Amino acid sequence: MIYDAIIIGGGAAGLYCALHAGRRGKRVLIIEHNTEVGAKILISGGGRCNFTNLNAAPDRFLSANPHFARSALARHTQADFVGLVEKHRIAFYEKTLGQLFCEGPRSSRKVVQMLLDECAANGVAIRIACSVTSIERAERFKVETTQGAFEANVLIIATGGLPIPKLGATGFAFDVAKKFGIPIVATRPALVPLTFDADDLSAMQPLSGVSTEIIASLGKAAFREAALVTHRGLSGPAILQISSYWSDPSQQIKIDWLPGVKDDVLVAIKRERPLILPKTALAMRLPERLATALAADQPPRPLGEWKDDALIAFTRSKLKGDLIKVSGTEGYAKAEVMAGGIDTNALSQQSMETRAAPGLFFIGEAVDVTGWLGGYNFQWAWSSAWAAAQAL
Repeated sequence: MIYDAIIIGGGAAGLYCALHAGRRGKRVLIIEHNTEVGAKILISGGGRCNFTNLNAAPDRFLSANPHFARSALARHTQADFVGLVEKHRIAFYEKTLGQLFCEGPRSSRKVVQMLLDECAANGVAIRIACSVTSIERAERFKVETTQGAFEANVLIIATGGLPIPKLGATGFAFDVAKKFGIPIVATRPALVPLTFDADDLSAMQPLSGVSTEIIASLGKAAFREAALVTHRGLSGPAILQISSYWSDPSQQIKIDWLPGVKDDVLVAIKRERPLILPKTALAMRLPERLATALAADQPPRPLGEWKDDALIAFTRSKLKGDLIKVSGTEGYAKAEVMAGGIDTNALSQQSMETRAAPGLFFIGEAVDVTGWLGGYNFQWAWSSAWAAAQAL
């Protein structure tokens, strides 16, 4: 059977591209190898789907070409997707930092159903549990699958990246890229918990389960959100955010354990309570176990016996400038997204079409565009998918 466009991948980007192409009168087929579409949508936001962010802007996306996402994000914005959500009367709310979530448990299914309803209304064909066995191009793209062969002038790859393999994630997009000579930027897990080496781990393991607000920074990137100590390292929103910027064990993450507090905080406490120990003073602002660990290397003398300069130096170096040596990450099994991917220099910024193979498009997470935590990556899926659909 011949279609105007075949979309491989029935996730956020694939479904959204299909419905917009269908609206433009195109005959579209989605091929999805899982037994249902939208697997990643269903688990996102704890089942409530953090479907976009009010603050989505190009400077909140990472890429080897930081300007690439600008066009798609400007032409199809978070307001456009919110409009579709409102059209389908799906209740939502702003949780924090511009993050929009659906209301109610398992409400992410409403987003999937919305996309399916729009696809159905616009004549999109969907085949699930359908695996691609080969792709060839002669006059048209010919896609051989476990459910037969299909042809189209346009082939859109929307299969995502490598994270969460238990949901069916594969390197399919990169196999297609290699086949057609499309370059790939080296990939790595992003928005992922960080791990420590054995020495640092032994010191941190007693703190497993402790959570506190921090500022995590690496280079010019800095995020003030919660962090969680795990049995293998650090997690929590601040750590997931900064993990996208970490790529090498030589890079150290700087932790400010007392965000918003001045360097002379212990001096001020010393004036009021000169007899208390540093760990006791820290426990006034931090979880007790964390306070004890941060003060462990200091002599157990009352603050009154410390010189002001020594207290300020300790605060700057350990409490507000703690350098953490990271050995690695929890990998794609725990990563929310992937950094790297299809080289944006090989794609049209306006349409996501490859220059080397006209008619071949890549959209969504497979492309070297990675957003911050909090709905940004869904917005890239919507924006890039829309851009491709307009070019058909």
